[in-house]
Amino acid sequence: MPAPAPFFSIILVCRNPGPRLQAALESVWTQRGTEIETVVIDGASTDGTAAWLEARRDRLGAWLSEPDTGVYQAMNKGVQQARGRWLLFLGADDVLAGPQVLDHVRAAIGETAGGLFCGEAAYADGRIWRAPVNPRVRYRNFLHHQACFYHRSVFARSAFDEALTLQADYDFNLRLWQAGVRPQPLALRVAVCATGGLSDAGRWTNYREEIAVRHRHFPAWQCWGWDLASVARFLRKQFVPQARSP
Repeated sequence: MPAPAPFFSIILVCRNPGPRLQAALESVWTQRGTEIETVVIDGASTDGTAAWLEARRDRLGAWLSEPDTGVYQAMNKGVQQARGRWLLFLGADDVLAGPQVLDHVRAAIGETAGGLFCGEAAYADGRIWRAPVNPRVRYRNFLHHQACFYHRSVFARSAFDEALTLQADYDFNLRLWQAGVRPQPLALRVAVCATGGLSDAGRWTNYREEIAVRHRHFPAWQCWGWDLASVARFLRKQFVPQARSP
């Protein structure tokens, strides 16, 4: 008989992560109190990552090292490999916030049959992202995927759009929102993230995709004001020293 499904699958995607990967995985492997599966999707790294993972195969629920088209294809592959009831996505720059985070999350979630829970994420530079109680879904991505626990059932209806490079999680979250899936806030810090990641680096591509995703889901007249806000946030990143808002 197949082994029972773990409560959590932690899906970590990376390419040429170097020594950062060890810290990210150790933060998962040192969790206490609940069943956890670790899934690593590596985009054909050339820095020795595949050999390092092979040597630790017995600590991994599943892992792949093969070319991909970007982070969202890697995340979709992770969903396909995962067996857990609840899925959390991390990058090689991220660590769980403490050794009992997942045990606390499990106690908070309980035996809920489906949906989405989101906790708090911290950045290494001191910024704190808190799960919104009343999210402004037209403003920008209203969830932080390193702090979000998706029930695996939500992926039966949808997947991340691999044509997007930076905002497929916003698009996915809006599709869930419009299907009636509401994120439940958790009063817990889930992860600590490095600064300067794909969506935190101030690239125009990020804001352009944000605008395009917004227009996929809402009529244009509801988007224009928020589009201007996206442009303003981009300009602030470029011209205001140490601008902190993503």
